[in-house]
Amino acid sequence: SFCDGDFKGPESCCCGEPRIFLGALAFSFFAKGFSGSYMKSMSTQIERRFEISSSVVGIIDGSFEIGNLMVMILVSYLGSKVHRPKVIAAGCLIMSFGTFLSVMPHFLMGRYNYERIQLTEENSSTSLSACSLVLPLHRCEKVASSYLWIFVLMGNLLCGIGEAPIMPLGMSYVDDFSKEENSAFYIGTIRSCGMVGPTLGFLLGSFCANLWVDVGMVDLESLTINPKDTRWVGAWWLGLVICGAVSFLASLPFWFLPYSLPKEGDEKNLNKLSESSPSHWHDTQLSFPDFLPTLKKLLGNPVFLVYLLLTILQYNSMVGLITFETKFMEQQFNVSVSRAIFLIGVILLPITILGMFLGGFIIKKFKLHITGMAKFGCATFIAAYLLNLLYFTCDCEVLQVAGLTVSYSGVKQSSFPKNNLIASCNSDCSCVLNQWDPVCGDNGITYMTACFAGCKSSIGTGKNMVFHNCSCVQVEGLESGNSSAVLGQCQRESCTKTFPYFLALLSTCALILALGGTPTYMIMFRSVSPDLKSFAVGIDALCGRILGGLPAPIYFGALIDQTCLKWGTKRCGGSGSCRVYDTKAFRNVYLGLIAGLRAGCCFLYITLFILIIKRFRPASNELIDLKSTEVSSRKGSTSVSKNETFPCAKALAANEETCL
Repeated sequence: SFCDGDFKGPESCCCGEPRIFLGALAFSFFAKGFSGSYMKSMSTQIERRFEISSSVVGIIDGSFEIGNLMVMILVSYLGSKVHRPKVIAAGCLIMSFGTFLSVMPHFLMGRYNYERIQLTEENSSTSLSACSLVLPLHRCEKVASSYLWIFVLMGNLLCGIGEAPIMPLGMSYVDDFSKEENSAFYIGTIRSCGMVGPTLGFLLGSFCANLWVDVGMVDLESLTINPKDTRWVGAWWLGLVICGAVSFLASLPFWFLPYSLPKEGDEKNLNKLSESSPSHWHDTQLSFPDFLPTLKKLLGNPVFLVYLLLTILQYNSMVGLITFETKFMEQQFNVSVSRAIFLIGVILLPITILGMFLGGFIIKKFKLHITGMAKFGCATFIAAYLLNLLYFTCDCEVLQVAGLTVSYSGVKQSSFPKNNLIASCNSDCSCVLNQWDPVCGDNGITYMTACFAGCKSSIGTGKNMVFHNCSCVQVEGLESGNSSAVLGQCQRESCTKTFPYFLALLSTCALILALGGTPTYMIMFRSVSPDLKSFAVGIDALCGRILGGLPAPIYFGALIDQTCLKWGTKRCGGSGSCRVYDTKAFRNVYLGLIAGLRAGCCFLYITLFILIIKRFRPASNELIDLKSTEVSSRKGSTSVSKNETFPCAKALAANEETCL
């Protein structure tokens, strides 16, 4: 049989059926989306667990793109010269290994000890004083755990290497062996099925983010923080174990799939394939002398070149948005990271899936030509961009932290030097300046620690601890020193109220963008010659990743770091992860970057549409198809297909390079 190496036709081997490959490819898209989205959702947890900045998190995130870069050109250029299903299978295995490698630091670091202070006990066993000599709860122990995030980086890099073959080889395989009218529908369906992976990945991320990192190893009642605290670290490692197992399962069916499949509905191809033996395929010489001419030919196509620039800008905006969206929601709208991840998984991603599926369906239903695809994609993106500008109306007040954003008397100022952290009300408390264990006073102001609030006594334990006689907490109607404070930073109710409007706007924009996603993606297939499809997909993904996916999380993270008001402190000194951001500056940087990148996308969409209108000319109110014209020219036929093509289709018959 075909599976055993002797081709006898697909009817003798179930694994040769196109639907089996479509199912396997859809599951591999699910696996890579599941693993990738889970890693994205855990970026905040990883940042806090390893006490690193957002820019370092961006480097870890970008390592995935580096892995893609290392092999993308190779797998894309080889295209149909290799056994594509088996290469995809090997890629899924590498993804699995990389995911398991990322888990290792959890078992090497020991238990997580979050930043907090130790209160000194007074005469009463039920009363603890915060306003006295305060020492760190844990002694400094020199360990190498600060650098264990490199394991996560290397694991993510391997995931990028493993993911590289799936899209270019899988998509070209589908397009090669499906009818032209079904190709867009199949690809849209596969991508839609693949989007189920990110949905479940974010749901798993939400579940794990709500679990304590050392779940099962510590008494949760002893914790003084909850998932809304910026020091909380969820069980980031647990979901990675599941992701690794899913990637391993995704590799299995591809080992049993054939090198090639007959053209859908074409019996002649079946006979041609039966006359060819697998040895002919495996004897193909893999040479690279024509690589540069092929690349020059591809980049000489102005439609594809503008499409490539558009992809790069879109990658920048989307990667930056996805990487830091949960952090933005947490800081801007006062929601926990786990809730933000959950909402993305159950609302935003299903809407995106629906939009992508409808986009592919619209192409098939209305039989859109390349000009129709360009018009539809351009219109939807510009509409989404205009709605995107409304994000700036979702304003939120900056967290009032005494000595950072407001004075101890409650007067708001833009910034404060460190020496303003000490006021007359806490000058006798010997507070440590670089500690962060916030309390919320009765006056609605957050204090860095109970010591900075001037609290003289406390009752209760764990999360239920309440501080009394806080000299810095001034409340109208109460005598000085009679105010109290509770653990945790104060909630910003006005921010919480605007969150539903932001979520509705975000969902609407996602639906509109997803509608135009599949038609825009199909422009690439219809604007290059058939023999360059696999190479075009690879170059598109490569440039998007190296110029978009790689730098975007790094410069997004670096600029977001500039809006930090208070950095955490590692046990042995040095800055950890950020505890409090200037929410207005965060919003302006984050949304401003996205809006600027998408403004460039709008310009390129319009340029692309104009180029396509000029390049694809009507012939008797219809468009000529490049692929069909090539076949007709080779047969010497003067008939043309009733589809779409370049205006230079006739010249292509004589010299293919003149068109590209």
